[in-house]
Amino acid sequence: MSSAAEAVRTDAAPAPVGPYNQAVKAGGVLYCSGQIALDPVSGAMVGDGDVEAETRQVLANLRAVLAAAGTSPARVVRTTVYLVDLADFARVNALYAELFDGEVAPARACVQVAALPKGARVEIDAIAQLS
Repeated sequence: MSSAAEAVRTDAAPAPVGPYNQAVKAGGVLYCSGQIALDPVSGAMVGDGDVEAETRQVLANLRAVLAAAGTSPARVVRTTVYLVDLADFARVNALYAELFDGEVAPARACVQVAALPKGARVEIDAIAQLS
């Protein structure tokens, strides 16, 4: 196993909107950058402010990054969920639970933030084990 960090890049998830990578592999661990509801093809925000539509896209983007790195949601050990409004927690949590429905759900923090890039209502990052 290489100890050097390696960038992960896939066209199945949106390109970064700043000077960072979609994810980085290092020491047998995958560190996924936060995903917002950007369509990977157009780069446009999805959902028109509907937090459930945004969450579905965020989770699809995250799933694509995990797959590109050769891992899966079942190997995610830690996430952070960022919400512009904690009143959206239950709706986001229900969709999140569909992706992370394994025997051991990831450890998680969920915080309310003042704003997210591109006017997003939800952002999720993750840390996963690599095979």
